[in-house]
Amino acid sequence: MIGMTRYDSANPLTQGVEWLRDPANWQGDYGIPNRVVEHLAYSGLTLLIAVAIAVPVGLFVGHTGRGRVVVVSLAGLLRALPTLGVMTLFALLATSTLSLMPPIWALVLLAVPPLMTGTYAGIAAVDPETVDAARGVGMTEWQVLFRVEVPNALAVMLGGFRSAVLQVVATVAVVAYLGLGGLGRFIIDGLSVQDYGQVLGGAVVIAAVALVVDGVLALAQRRAISPGLQQLRHPPAGNAAREDLTAGARGGTP
Repeated sequence: MIGMTRYDSANPLTQGVEWLRDPANWQGDYGIPNRVVEHLAYSGLTLLIAVAIAVPVGLFVGHTGRGRVVVVSLAGLLRALPTLGVMTLFALLATSTLSLMPPIWALVLLAVPPLMTGTYAGIAAVDPETVDAARGVGMTEWQVLFRVEVPNALAVMLGGFRSAVLQVVATVAVVAYLGLGGLGRFIIDGLSVQDYGQVLGGAVVIAAVALVVDGVLALAQRRAISPGLQQLRHPPAGNAAREDLTAGARGGTP
């Protein structure tokens, strides 16, 4: 079983390197690749639930302007909650101590604030004259939201999503505290047997996964925004951006 191998060096850093280089730690159900899959699966489930909750709320508040104070206050409150404490509380209230959902719901509370505030802030920051122009040419409120506001707010919205993903991927290791899988198992199991090489190695793998995921999302964020909108975010001079946006909402040229 992974974690039982003892390495010669007394230096934890050297032990961590040896643990990462050990082929036994990259094989089997308890190996690093399988733990990475578990880690990403927990993260994906968390983000799926958080997006379903936070994005509709952010779209509604950003589009209508209603409930802004509530959203800001709620986001601040959720950010202040200790994830490990909330997870433990949910686990104590659950019928099964090994249930997956208590830690997932605790992580959802961590992911909701950046998703909700990013969506709201992006929609609310769209030029009001652009929105008025879209309404002036007969667009419905749904068309204004999804054909004008969302495309123009996409950069900010994706920034919130990227922040939420990074927080979840970096924090989902806490589910191992309740006996579940993922990369957090290396830290929990290593501490239980005082195998600090495994602890350090597991922490390095978690950090590497978070950096890779963030890099992929950064690339996706750049590719998801159309070149036209990227140019409008950096207009060459004067009112060019406003003229182009207004023309785009009307469906014509400036």
